[in-house]
Amino acid sequence: MPITDWPIEKRPREKLLALGSQSLSDAELLAIFLRTGTYGKTAVDLSNDLLEGFNGLRPLLKADQNSFCKHYGLGTAKYAQLQAALEMARRYLNEGFRRGDSLTSPQETRQFLSSKLRDYAYEVFAVLFLDQRHRVIEFEEMFRGTIDSASVHPREVIKRALEHNAAAVIFAHNHPSGVAEPSQSDERITRKLKEALGLVDIRVLDHFVVGDDVISFAERGLL
Repeated sequence: MPITDWPIEKRPREKLLALGSQSLSDAELLAIFLRTGTYGKTAVDLSNDLLEGFNGLRPLLKADQNSFCKHYGLGTAKYAQLQAALEMARRYLNEGFRRGDSLTSPQETRQFLSSKLRDYAYEVFAVLFLDQRHRVIEFEEMFRGTIDSASVHPREVIKRALEHNAAAVIFAHNHPSGVAEPSQSDERITRKLKEALGLVDIRVLDHFVVGDDVISFAERGLL
């Protein structure tokens, strides 16, 4: 049965307009993006097939052009459309962290850090430099590779913080495995950095570990 014959309240587009995008399933959201189905399948049917074939929404969104386009019902036009939508989402999140903006929402901070770090295949250690009113000065990816006391250098973090005239910092790094649970090494380097920055009166507000979830050291009582 085509979607146009479904009850209005079950049609993805009408459901979104009535109840908001958060009320839709992954398949329903993807169906709105695809707009049309294929012979004998609605856009929702096709979406369910794609989510099953890619093992979820995230792998589908991360797929390269060849992997994406080889699936029935997809092609270069939809791939380009998807990349444009993803880039708009990234830019939307980035605009919330322009120089001079205050950090007002922990969830927005999580989303920003996840958008920056989640998809790396290797570990990246980054720093948000903040002024006395916790306004953003700069976001910098400072170290790459295994994040431990040998690869993260407090001296370099202090140097950049002083150059930015920062009063506070937030650390973040990713776990490519997707498991965001902080390791003992993560805790050790955080303590080391906090002690070093404390000598120059720069506060460490938090350290976020980015994986499938985003875990806060501050919320865990690890700072």
